[in-house]
Amino acid sequence: MTDKYESPLSSRYASDYMLGLFSSDTRYQTWRRLWVALARQEMRLGLPITEEQVAELEAHITDIDYEVVRLREKEVRHDVMAHVYAYGKVAPSAAGIIHLGATSCYVTDNADLVIYRDALKYIRNELLGVIANLAGFADKYKATPALGYTHYQPAQPVTIGKRATLWMQDFAADVEEIDFVLENMKFLGCRGTTGTEASFMDLFEGDEAKIDEMNRAIAAEFGFDRCFDVCGQTYPRKADSRILNALSSVAQSCYRMANDIRLLQHDRQVEEPFAKNQIGSSAMAYKRNPMRSERICSLARYLMADAMNAPMTASVQWMERTLDDSANRRISMPEGFLCADAIIRLAQNVTDGLHVNEKIVEKTLNEFLPFMATENLLMEAVKRGGDRQELHEVIRRCSMEATAKMKNGEECDLMQRLAAEPQFQLNDDEIQAVLKPELYIGRCPQQVEQFLEKIRPLIEGADVKSAEINL
Repeated sequence: MTDKYESPLSSRYASDYMLGLFSSDTRYQTWRRLWVALARQEMRLGLPITEEQVAELEAHITDIDYEVVRLREKEVRHDVMAHVYAYGKVAPSAAGIIHLGATSCYVTDNADLVIYRDALKYIRNELLGVIANLAGFADKYKATPALGYTHYQPAQPVTIGKRATLWMQDFAADVEEIDFVLENMKFLGCRGTTGTEASFMDLFEGDEAKIDEMNRAIAAEFGFDRCFDVCGQTYPRKADSRILNALSSVAQSCYRMANDIRLLQHDRQVEEPFAKNQIGSSAMAYKRNPMRSERICSLARYLMADAMNAPMTASVQWMERTLDDSANRRISMPEGFLCADAIIRLAQNVTDGLHVNEKIVEKTLNEFLPFMATENLLMEAVKRGGDRQELHEVIRRCSMEATAKMKNGEECDLMQRLAAEPQFQLNDDEIQAVLKPELYIGRCPQQVEQFLEKIRPLIEGADVKSAEINL
């Protein structure tokens, strides 16, 4: 416990990996790696920088004295220059060439892009774990009939597995979106104060090829094959919108699945994992609340709202740069990733332990199956010489009568009523023969198999282990 506010995303929900990726150490060590890369390429391209200076910078990437940084920033009110100062203290021979020709966004923006890229890759892999869990679940229950719902009202039967493919398809779309973002991510490079590269035109005495080579080489060192074609001082903030939109899309898919599970758990058809000693309520000891699915929905709402920050920021950037993006991005971007991480970890945990109460599923379906079987009965009665319109009216009248009894808490007696109607010319045994759930699930098993065949290449090799959640 601490006597200062601590974000629940870090204390309760996010993974150690994501917390480490967005830590101060990762951020500021990436700054130093960027300074090393800049010095190395400037030396390679002929500027008066020595191998010894580059080596000294490389030797001091991780030993950041944050107290020196804090005191210097308090004095100069500039975080990047405070870090340049602290870096120079431990690498004195290179102090004079650190950040040569660069502006602050060289380290701040490029470091962000590196971190966001790595975070997206991690999110993508975690998402594949959810899809892999659901693939096993869908395959197991691909032919298990269950009541379908439209408008959350009883509808034509589906199967448990088919419903899971609806969730999987959303998640697969999210993977596609993340892949698109990753494939189109670009590096800022070192472009100067307004993106004109004027400082490097001076340093390289107008040799534009050297400037292009410097940016290409630095980008490649950090795993990027392209830089933005043009930029101001920063990389285009539209890139942040694209990233947070992809994370919001994940949140939407997780919310949809978790909400379905919550509704199904209300009827006791499907239940999320429940620990042996878990307490559902401080007052009602019998309670078995879907708290993990509820938490997914709760966090997903936050992430979908958080994603609005990026378009609002992107839309108000003035000319080559304005600083009203900085404080917002410092919060909204990391928290977007941490929240997405937390949601997906919960989704992994839930999908790894989903439990189907098959007898409840069967009972729930059988309660409404007689109504769904009436179309088949009507067709059979017509084959035996019945009048379709008269039969339709008989079904309508008997259905209303049976529904009225059910609303009074009594059993559904629709089949018995229809058997007693002379127009149907069907006895009770013949009517009961059509009350087989598998007759009404259409191509659900085949649809599941076809979908799984398509999705398997995507999840091959994915880590399907259940995520350990803190609470």
